[in-house]
Amino acid sequence: MTAAEQSPRPTRATALINARLIDPASGRDEPGGLLIEDDVIADLGPHLRRNAAEGAEVIDCGGHVLAPGLIDMNVFAGEPGFEHRETLATASRAAAAGGVTTMICMPQTDPVIDDVAIVDFLERRARDTAVVRVHPMAAMTKGLKGKEMTEIGLLKAAGAVAFSNGNASVASAQIMRRFLQYAKDFEALTVHHIEDSKLANGGVMNEGEVSTRLGLAGNPAAAEVIMVERDIRLVELTGGRYHAAQVSCAAALDVIRDAKARGLPVTCGVSINHLTLNENDIGPYRTFFKMRPPLRREEDRAAMVAGLAAGDIDVIVSAHNPKDADVKRRPFAAAADGAVGLETLLPTALRLYHNDLIDLPSLLRALSTNPADLLRLPGGRLEKGAVADLIVFDPNTPWVVDADLLHSKSKNTPFEESRLQGRVLRTLVAGRDAYTYAEVKAA
Repeated sequence: MTAAEQSPRPTRATALINARLIDPASGRDEPGGLLIEDDVIADLGPHLRRNAAEGAEVIDCGGHVLAPGLIDMNVFAGEPGFEHRETLATASRAAAAGGVTTMICMPQTDPVIDDVAIVDFLERRARDTAVVRVHPMAAMTKGLKGKEMTEIGLLKAAGAVAFSNGNASVASAQIMRRFLQYAKDFEALTVHHIEDSKLANGGVMNEGEVSTRLGLAGNPAAAEVIMVERDIRLVELTGGRYHAAQVSCAAALDVIRDAKARGLPVTCGVSINHLTLNENDIGPYRTFFKMRPPLRREEDRAAMVAGLAAGDIDVIVSAHNPKDADVKRRPFAAAADGAVGLETLLPTALRLYHNDLIDLPSLLRALSTNPADLLRLPGGRLEKGAVADLIVFDPNTPWVVDADLLHSKSKNTPFEESRLQGRVLRTLVAGRDAYTYAEVKAA
C-alpha cells in the first residue's frame, strides 16, 4: 500500500470520459471511457465515451490517451543509505509525474537489500511516503559480492518481486548456475547485469573510434556479449527464468533472439537512454551521458529500436540512477555513472512513436504490460477487474526539459534542454490522483 492509498476512499465512483483508450494487452485502441469503483476498473468501452454512471465523479480526458500506468523495472530510489541522492518520496513524485505507477527498486543500497528486514523496511517506508506502488528487487548474493547466495524463498515471501546483483555481474559461473537452479524452485525471476567485469574494467565509455578520439578508456561491447552468452548456457542447464537487465549492443541482442527462438525462458530489457542516445552525444566530455552500460554506436542504438519494434526486447526501463553534482561534475573518467529518468521515460520513448519507428500500443506494452507479466504484478492492462493504475497523456504536447523543475532530488538528466513531445496530464494509483499536470502549472 502506498501513502496515496491510505487516503480516505472516494465516496463515489469515478468516470473518465472522452478518452482514447489504449490497452497494450488486448490491442484495444478506440475512443471511449472508463469507470472506476472500489479501486478497480468496473467498466470500459466506447459506450462510456460521452456517458458516465449516475452519481460518478466525471473526469473529461479531452480526447487524450488513457492507458495503464507504467511499470519501471530499474529504479535506484536512494533508501536506505543514499538519501542525499534520492528518497522514496522524491522518486515516487518523479515517477507519478512521468506516468510510472509502479517502480521496482534496485538492491544496491546501504545496507544492501539482501535481508528480510531490509525488504520490510522498504515496504513500510514506501507505505508511509510514496505516492506510487513500490516493490523491492532483492540481491542475488549477500552484499552483492557474488560469493554467497541470498535466501531466495524468504526474500520472495517477504515481498521481493525479482532478484538482481545490481550493477555488478555475478562473475562465478558456478554461483550463477546454483542461483538459477534455486530460483526455478521458487519460480523467481533472475535479473542480471550483463557485463564481464574483467574485460570491461577501466572502460568509461564504449570502445571504438569515438573513445579513441576522446582519449578515454573503452568498454568493449564484447564484455556484454560474453556475459549474456555464458548466462544463456546456464539457463539451458537449469531452466531458470532469466532476464537480461539492459541490452545495449546488437550482438548481445542476437544471442537473446536466438535463445528465445529455442524456447528458453529468456527475456531482456533496454534503457530509454540506449534507445534514444548514442556515444556521439557525449560530445565534449559531457558526464551526464556517462552510463553503465555505456552508450554504444548509432548502429547499436538503431538495432535496439528495431528489436523493440519486433518484440525481441520485452521491456523499456528508465535506469533511474540519481547522482549529486559532487560526483558528476568531474573529469569524464572520474565521474560517476548514471542518469535520472523516471520523469522523462515516457516523453523520450514517444520520440520513437513520432518518428514512426513503433506504434503506440507496442511502445506501451514494453512500458506496462510486459513488466507486469514478467514480475507477476497486477496492472499493465485495461480490463474489468484490473487495478485502476492509469495515466492520461497527450502524446503531442511539446515542451523543453528544465532540470531544475524535475521532481527528482538529483538533477543529472542527459535530456536537459531537450525538446520533447508528449506529456503526462494525470496519474492515478488505485483510482486516486497521484499527479495532475494542472496542479503543477498552477503552483
